Amino acid sequence: MKSLSLSEPHAIVMVGIPGSGKTFFAEKFAETFSAPYLEAALYRHFASDDTAAEKLFQHTLSQLAKTKQSVVLEVDTDSRTKRTELAKSLKAHGYTPLFVWVQTDMKTSAARSKKAYNMSKDEHADRVKHFSPPHDSEKPVVISGKHTYATQARMILKRLSGPRSEMIAKKPVPERQNNVVLR
Repeated sequence: MKSLSLSEPHAIVMVGIPGSGKTFFAEKFAETFSAPYLEAALYRHFASDDTAAEKLFQHTLSQLAKTKQSVVLEVDTDSRTKRTELAKSLKAHGYTPLFVWVQTDMKTSAARSKKAYNMSKDEHADRVKHFSPPHDSEKPVVISGKHTYATQARMILKRLSGPRSEMIAKKPVPERQNNVVLR
């Protein structure tokens, strides 16, 4: 898909249970929008502890915000409280947050989690149990983790572009001329 740029900085935030397809779609959105992709798990892997990982992540985000460039985030969004805090932080950095909820059935997500992360069924079930689905007030875009990227990307583009009526420049209506020729 052709790379697109957004007129204002958005933070596309991936939400979903483990194995739903968040990473796949995050990587594709980052490519499509030529946007940096920040994955919290990477910060946790290399940082000495969770506090250090969070500080590094926030520092990186604040530096990216200076560029006014959109960003794709895959961070801990399992609870509504965490998503609310994240949205406030993103807004403070000048971003418009967009939560993208990737949904996939339990059997598929459990199999993907086992393959990608060697996650046991019990660990997967525990993570799913603690997941709080986005509330309508968060205005998430819901996509399927089992459909192709192209079909799901249209939904994101539609949300990011806003209503078509706002996008179309209003052309001035030409003055009506009554040219009457008398002979």
